[in-house]
Amino acid sequence: MNYTHTPPDLVAVPVVGTSQLFPVHRIYCVGRNYVEHAKEMGFTGREPPFFFLKPADALVVVPQGSTGEIAYPSQTQNFHHEIELVVAIGKGGRNIRAADAHQHIYGYAVGLDMTRRDLQNEMKKQGRPWCIGKAFDQSAPMGPITPLAQAGPIETAEIYVKVGGQDRQRSTIDKLIWSVAETIEHLSAAWELQAGDLIFTGTPEGVAAVGPGDVMEGGITGLGSLSVKVA
Repeated sequence: MNYTHTPPDLVAVPVVGTSQLFPVHRIYCVGRNYVEHAKEMGFTGREPPFFFLKPADALVVVPQGSTGEIAYPSQTQNFHHEIELVVAIGKGGRNIRAADAHQHIYGYAVGLDMTRRDLQNEMKKQGRPWCIGKAFDQSAPMGPITPLAQAGPIETAEIYVKVGGQDRQRSTIDKLIWSVAETIEHLSAAWELQAGDLIFTGTPEGVAAVGPGDVMEGGITGLGSLSVKVA
């Protein structure tokens, strides 16, 4: 191939217990998908699910047992953590029924949807897209992917994040407003999912700001932990 410039490296995530890498296609994110988080954002009720995207190269992949590092981003004074269950799609499809969704899941991981909250809020006020608040460089740290068969009963798993050793967010996956299967059903009605897609499924209540030097330590039962330092 005679490219005009050197193409970027493929973004890929290691798979727990193997030497394989999971090549990433797209990153989809679900907004306000826990009741209590929706309330702290000023919303109530079970609104229809909605989605936004992050670029694949926003990922910061952190090996298990390591502490990753992200830079404090520009143009913000209110940089928030959002701990999330990440679903890795292994088989694509369109109009996937919730009852069949598990057939399309390759595995799960722990992720952080980092947010420039002040910029996001300003875009909301102006009725403009959130991209500047959500889809910036290094906005999606995540750990390795645990294959579906090894993940255990994810529906009842605990999800948490601590900052400086103190609890910030703690809940369980069964408190998702839209379950993983329902999310896949809705998402695949709007986009054709492909192998390599990642879905950040939403965050529980307790989102808050972090600053330079803070270390976020999160985890989900059965999927290990994720440690990320803000540089």
